[in-house]
Amino acid sequence: MYALMPRLLGEMTDWFELDLPARGSVIRVEDLVTEHEYKLRAELPGIEPDKDVQISVANGILTIHAERKEETQVRHRTEFRYGVFQRSVRLPSNADEDAIKAAYGKGILEITVPLRATEPPVKQVAITQSE
Repeated sequence: MYALMPRLLGEMTDWFELDLPARGSVIRVEDLVTEHEYKLRAELPGIEPDKDVQISVANGILTIHAERKEETQVRHRTEFRYGVFQRSVRLPSNADEDAIKAAYGKGILEITVPLRATEPPVKQVAITQSE
């Protein structure tokens, strides 16, 4: 019985650490942060990016929303694949949200977010004479 407890607790811990989707299926991504940019690559095979993918940014959160509608008919059989995919990621605090670029090729959506200098500019405060 004592040997069962660590295994059971380990499985429960793994379950709580899962990245569960809010709705639809999760898009598989990889990301990389360098000194100058944040790069996100998302797996979206078989998607037409012009009409099936929306990328939005709000309050420091980048969201990719994709929808697949595919139907093929061969002789007396029809096959279809439908699905909604979504993934949201928090951008670095120094992300330049106005300069985000996205490109799609070979089933991979690549989003590049430039990063601003991390140190805020120093502002000088004028001193006035009080009477």
